Amino acid sequence: MAALKLQQLRKTYDDGNEIIKGIDLDIRDGEFMVFVGPSGCGKSTTLRMIAGLEEISGGSLHIGDRQVNEVPPAQRGVAMVFQSYALYPHMTVRENMGFALKLAKHSKAAIDEAVERAANILQISHLLDRKPKALSGGQRQRVAIGRAIVRTPQVFLFDEPLSNLDAALRVQMRIELARLHEELATTMIYVTHDQVEAMTLGDRIAVYNAGRIEQVGTPLELYERPANLFVAGFLGSPKMNFLPASIACHGEAGTVALLAGGSKLVLNCKLDHPAGAAITLGIRPENLSWQAGPADAGIPVRIELVEHLGGEQIVYASHAGCSEQLAFSIAGNTSAPKRGDLGSLHPASQTVLAFDAQGVAIRHTHKAACLV
Repeated sequence: MAALKLQQLRKTYDDGNEIIKGIDLDIRDGEFMVFVGPSGCGKSTTLRMIAGLEEISGGSLHIGDRQVNEVPPAQRGVAMVFQSYALYPHMTVRENMGFALKLAKHSKAAIDEAVERAANILQISHLLDRKPKALSGGQRQRVAIGRAIVRTPQVFLFDEPLSNLDAALRVQMRIELARLHEELATTMIYVTHDQVEAMTLGDRIAVYNAGRIEQVGTPLELYERPANLFVAGFLGSPKMNFLPASIACHGEAGTVALLAGGSKLVLNCKLDHPAGAAITLGIRPENLSWQAGPADAGIPVRIELVEHLGGEQIVYASHAGCSEQLAFSIAGNTSAPKRGDLGSLHPASQTVLAFDAQGVAIRHTHKAACLV
């Protein structure tokens, strides 16, 4: 096992295009770290730099107590699992898993022992004499992971390994990967654009955006206390609702926010911004409740769409002060409003977040909030 330290890590290509723009990140020994972000944000490039598959343009990379900027990939103590299984079709599972050790001149007995151990961990011992064409997608991915395990690396690197699997198999493989990390207790770095994978697998998550890390924290920290609008909007499905507003005044009860549609939200805390300052309020869909009928209070909305998902229903509604529809959730066995219904939304206490004009979190409201 090993810890990693990335200091001002940069990647610039020959055409001058800077992909990684000075990343600082400490990854703890034995940690499951997830890199998440939209396509093209630099997360896979960072992983490839750690693996030694991309040259480092600037900064330093330490694996354990070694700086490895110039160390060849085979000598870094890492093993990488790619999105593509990349199995040799003419070899059996046993031969595929042990091939790296065979190239390294290990004895047949040592190779067999390592392969058997990895196969037992991954529960594929019964598949060792099959060839890849006789395996399902999930089984092939297990073989690819097993090929990495037999090398007993200090660090496992996963580059979107589940993206080629169907939805049900992805859920199963997430459970398998979590179990694998617990059993091996080895440092793992996992790249994905899927926020569900990030939230369910990671001890901590690094949220990437345009070659930079916006925030690092546990899944719950990022979900409840995002540092800015990007993180708040990226994590969560449906995403957080954003309401344009301004600070109306500060009173004894707290700060009064004036929503673009004319409603007022009283935050039982005082925001460190003057009256008239533009802000954005963020509310998760699960923290909004629906009330049918005339909107004497709350956020007046018109129902536009209801998605029935079995255990829950996601309802989308339009509000005069928002260019995007607002989403809220209700239980699946609850009578849902219908398209065209008018009513109001009310946020639960301790759930309204505030962001300044630059999109940076002002502070989180840990006390109750009420609409007037």
